[in-house]
Amino acid sequence: MSWIDTVNNSLFRLSLKDKMLFARHMDMMTRSGMQTLDALEILKKQTRNKSFLRMLDSLIADVRNGQFLSVGMQRYRNIFGDFFINLIKVGETSGTLSENFKYLAEELAKKGELRSKIRGAMAYPIIILFATLGITGLLSFFIFPKILPVLRSLNTTLPLSTRMFIASSEFLFAYGLYMILALILFLIVFFMLLRIRRFKLAWHGIILKIPYVGRLSTEINIIGLSRTLNLLLRGGVKIVEALDITADTLSSLVYQDEVRRIAETVRRGEPMSRGMIANPRLFPATYAQMSSVGESTGKLDETMVFLADFYESELDNSTKSMSSVLEPALLLVMGGIVMFVAISIITPIYSMSQSLGR
Repeated sequence: MSWIDTVNNSLFRLSLKDKMLFARHMDMMTRSGMQTLDALEILKKQTRNKSFLRMLDSLIADVRNGQFLSVGMQRYRNIFGDFFINLIKVGETSGTLSENFKYLAEELAKKGELRSKIRGAMAYPIIILFATLGITGLLSFFIFPKILPVLRSLNTTLPLSTRMFIASSEFLFAYGLYMILALILFLIVFFMLLRIRRFKLAWHGIILKIPYVGRLSTEINIIGLSRTLNLLLRGGVKIVEALDITADTLSSLVYQDEVRRIAETVRRGEPMSRGMIANPRLFPATYAQMSSVGESTGKLDETMVFLADFYESELDNSTKSMSSVLEPALLLVMGGIVMFVAISIITPIYSMSQSLGR
């Protein structure tokens, strides 16, 4: 593969929806008895994405030369990931390729739904927050400057709220641009530091300790762990390898490191649940105990499905609870800002009119 292809592979990305559709189409065609090569060629005819077309051409060439599809997908590991490729590999060697494509499509669809739920729960609070900032900026930079000369011309002692608002407005006019530039610089430095694993690990640890947010992060990672582990175990992947692959799919580096540590204890012959019970901060007691039951009964994959569904319902409750707390709080903040501005402007004018009427 040329260096140009290498660069293209590193830049090309498939969205979660695209990977789900790829798995669903391959499941449908292979389940009908179609050969993998024929299925890929039909999929190529339906594709309009040029980068995806090049990838399909490469996969078709590999399969035509007698290689497994999973072997050809190895050069696109950054696109599909170990989880996707290993499940295809197991399906090819065990004769369950269509079933594994179906499992992948279902799992990716569930991940998409989970993301949609989280975004939907956070959408309204974010809108309220931006509305608050917008109203504050409108009042501070456009409306208040026109009223400020009138207030200063009043031959009376201005109320404390008006003096505070004048001071804050002058401060924003004098240093607002510097504050915006400082914020942008901070965000750039922060996201650059996130590329350093040690810093990112520390940041993920902080997230887990933040009220509400930490609980959401825990539930999201536990759901991902459960669904991925279930899929790999059901596909025939050994528990140690399944844990190693699952670790790479988790969003939190804290959970990634912990799952890898648990994989090492399993490799030494200890049960997976023992490592989970030893770390109740990351694995709730219910989760660890149910995992232990699944291991002892030989139905760990089924237990993982149950736990994923259970914690997904818990996540729904958590997002609704957080939204119900954030929405009124942000509305109160926005109302308080508007009321403060209104009082700051109206009070001196009212005082002046009262003095003139005497």
